[in-house]
Amino acid sequence: MFTGLIEHIATVSSIQDPSSLTSSSSNDKDGFIMTLSDSAAILDDCHIGDSICLNGACLTVTQFDQDSFQVNLAPETLRRTNLGELKVGDKVNCERAMSATARYGGHSVQGHVDSTAKIISKIPDGDSIRYQFQLEPETTLLPYITEKGYITIDGASLTITNVQEEENSFGIMLIQHSQGKLTLTKKEVGDKVNIEVDITGKYILGSTSKIEAIVDRLLEKKLKERGL
Repeated sequence: MFTGLIEHIATVSSIQDPSSLTSSSSNDKDGFIMTLSDSAAILDDCHIGDSICLNGACLTVTQFDQDSFQVNLAPETLRRTNLGELKVGDKVNCERAMSATARYGGHSVQGHVDSTAKIISKIPDGDSIRYQFQLEPETTLLPYITEKGYITIDGASLTITNVQEEENSFGIMLIQHSQGKLTLTKKEVGDKVNIEVDITGKYILGSTSKIEAIVDRLLEKKLKERGL
């Protein structure tokens, strides 16, 4: 579990296609191996198998040294996220899994990216920046996105400022303090970001549909028993 408070921005130093390796040690022939450098700030307590959230995706540390760590990107991760579009030299938002003693300053983030969204506008507003994001056409995430609610964008916990149902979009405002701490500031209109909607909404709406289905089945059963 994560909080959506980005700890560090790391640099992609290598991306390796395991299918090009002759070693039999590679188990994921369809994913990629990514190495993140300039990462000493988040590796002081690192262990193999630890979870680190990269641009909002929870990934497992497979190797590390004093300044870099390595993760595997499985095909599902590449399909769901923007990580497959990264190039060597790109910057990535990083957050370690939260500890039992950490302050809970953001919101509950699983690190399970639901989909990507496209930046459709980026407008300065005083010393802040207003962003509008359009969800992928095939996604059904909008019911989980509520004005003044939480959303995770590339791993960062942010507050929703508006929801535009007609264009399947939502907006946020990035304050000056956050602009130097997130990769979002460097992104432009047309770029993709990873989206994870608030888990609370998932459970509430998901539970509602399940309860309705149970009620429908019970009602149907009672009607049959009465011959109606």
